[in-house]
Amino acid sequence: MTTTAPDVRKTPGKKRGGKVIGNTGLYIATGVAALLFLVPFYLIVRNALMTDPEITGENWKWFPTDIQWGNFAEPFNDETVDFGRALWNSWVVAILHTTGILLICSLAGYGLARIPYKHANKIFYMVLVTLMIPTAVTFVPSFVLVSSLGWVDTYRGLIIPALFSGFTCFLFRQYFLGFPKELEEAARVDGLSYWGAYWRVVVPNSLNFFAAMATITFISGWNSFLWPLVIGQDPSSWTIQVALSSYMTNQTVNYHLIFAATAISILPLLLVFLFLQRWLVQGIAQTGIKG
Repeated sequence: MTTTAPDVRKTPGKKRGGKVIGNTGLYIATGVAALLFLVPFYLIVRNALMTDPEITGENWKWFPTDIQWGNFAEPFNDETVDFGRALWNSWVVAILHTTGILLICSLAGYGLARIPYKHANKIFYMVLVTLMIPTAVTFVPSFVLVSSLGWVDTYRGLIIPALFSGFTCFLFRQYFLGFPKELEEAARVDGLSYWGAYWRVVVPNSLNFFAAMATITFISGWNSFLWPLVIGQDPSSWTIQVALSSYMTNQTVNYHLIFAATAISILPLLLVFLFLQRWLVQGIAQTGIKG
């Protein structure tokens, strides 16, 4: 007598049901994470549109009773802080800082990844060692050097000392290790040097990664506070972060002014991030192509 084995295969309906449940859970988790991410931005905008009594009042208000649009013009009308000048300084510092780091670190990473040199690995390890040195250790010597060169209260003092990043150099090297060698070999056959191959072949085919690094570097340069605070001693050389800190003193704290100025200061970062976010994700993912 023969018996047939039971069919234990999953039905298509069960597969679809499990997939729907999994996708629903993923969407819920993503939605909750997005809401948590947006909470600080909500608080900044809410407080920027309120008066100080409403911000510090005992009763919580989700929205302003009377929206104070004039709060956003107040930072520019403040005679104690040149807010417009601080915005301009931050733009100049962030853009030149980003451009310089992309050029220097990409060239260093390309050289370490492609140019044959017997001490290339040793130099690379020395670059990695710089990542282990705390910033506080080099802060005072850097300030003494910048001061001796007469770069205090200048763009040179704000930008040049930060024009190399060991971490960015490491990321560029990792990316170039995974870049197709065939393209560079074809360029070398056509008579291009290492510089020609880098500039005409590698860079045009690596714009996604360059955009990702530009986004990270721009945000870092825009948010820099301690070094601009020390170097920019004159109010005319303050960056936006230093200007924001001046609104909090031992005597008074102007809450609506702080939040309005903060909302204005993060707008450039939001625009840069929203414009380059897809390149940011793709570029960081490409750093681990090859170890």
